Amino acid sequence: MLQFGTGGWRAVIADGFTKANLRLLAAGLCRLMDKDGLSGSEICIGYDRRFLSKESAHWLAEVVVGNGYRVLMIDRSSPTPLIMYTVKAQNMPYGLMVTASHNPAVYNGVKVFTAGGRDADKSVTNRIEAEIAQADGNAIQSIDYDEALRQGLVREDNTANDYIDSILSLVNTEAIKKARLRIALDPMYGVSQTCLRTILMTCRCDLEVIHDRHDTLFGGKLPAPNAHTLFSLSHFVTDRYCDLGVATDGDADRLGVIDEKGGFIHPNTLLVLLYYYLVKYRGWRGPCVRNNSTTHLLDRVAVGLGQRCYEVPVGFKYVSAKMHETDAVIGGESSGGMAVRGHISGKDGIYAATLLAEMLAVTGKSISALYKEITDTYGVLMYREADFKMSPARKAELQKLLFEKELLPAVSGAARIDRSDGVKLWFTDGSWVICRFSGTEPLLRMAAEAESAARAEELIAAWRELLSL
Repeated sequence: MLQFGTGGWRAVIADGFTKANLRLLAAGLCRLMDKDGLSGSEICIGYDRRFLSKESAHWLAEVVVGNGYRVLMIDRSSPTPLIMYTVKAQNMPYGLMVTASHNPAVYNGVKVFTAGGRDADKSVTNRIEAEIAQADGNAIQSIDYDEALRQGLVREDNTANDYIDSILSLVNTEAIKKARLRIALDPMYGVSQTCLRTILMTCRCDLEVIHDRHDTLFGGKLPAPNAHTLFSLSHFVTDRYCDLGVATDGDADRLGVIDEKGGFIHPNTLLVLLYYYLVKYRGWRGPCVRNNSTTHLLDRVAVGLGQRCYEVPVGFKYVSAKMHETDAVIGGESSGGMAVRGHISGKDGIYAATLLAEMLAVTGKSISALYKEITDTYGVLMYREADFKMSPARKAELQKLLFEKELLPAVSGAARIDRSDGVKLWFTDGSWVICRFSGTEPLLRMAAEAESAARAEELIAAWRELLSL
């Protein structure tokens, strides 16, 4: 059964990710659009640099046009946020992006976007799954891609210029130009280099790029910008005396940052920095949104600035929905995805990187100096996280322990327990810990935060002992 997780549908290539399943997904979406009275509509389809991504996008298009719809095919590998922007800008009911985002190279997948360029929420993906279950894989209608292109049912275009211009219109380009920032960019063999290079060079940044060639194996590393994968970028920043190093994941919706000292800036810190900048320096007003595994320092900053922070489950569809509901300034996750009011409703690593350059230019301060400005006022919280690979049998075993037997670690002082998305415990000393299964990979994830690193590590150790990990 084809099932959507927190970030679309993903599966191992040649296992779950097959042409047959792609055709079922497209057929399911078409059946849904039929029922919603959208016959004849045009949807956008894009793809990243992963193995079979372009071919998969064409297979999806063949079924979409075969069922009476039209397709705007972005005619080169592109960032996920560009597809979201196109759906929004061209008032389309849906968009599809072939990507497995930051997953290992053996994965591929499809993200679904709804009107306004938003991540499809659970109600939509549940309906698509229901339609897929009713579809007959042997009776799916389709039209050969080249024939559909000849008939005008598919139009190929590149909306990158419009997307780039939209970002440039949202930032203080003159301030960035005057700052003459030296920036190192690591696209991690993904799809950000063209758009982000164009934006930063338009702003007269002195830009150097590494790892920009097309490599479906992502250099043998996970295409996720974290402290382990950005080792080369860190050294590049210090060797070349850069003001900033930025990296994006495989489909460019997540951002990783290296500061001027070569230190990795955790996405938690980045989210706090950008919210603080937008409210204190830009003068914006409004709340912020984070998922349940993201730093509570954001809450402190929000309250200190006279605002509020909302918590939602993991999955950016929940973040974007709460942002829309509350008119939030920014929303983000500890994995590096964030969205800012006034742009698209989903994650955009390219826009976040550009906004970060503006922050340095306008304040005239380094990342480390700005973060010290925040922590001098709001204090420091120590964040720790851990991931554990899960076999299906082991996952089922732990799910029973967590959600049927409702076992809890032997840590005293729990003030609140929430099982709406994994198991999260809040403690009377202000610390917290969460244990949850990933919605995109076969992993059990843990995160904890406290006034001291020892306390955060103690909380994770207690879970590990309970679950024999």
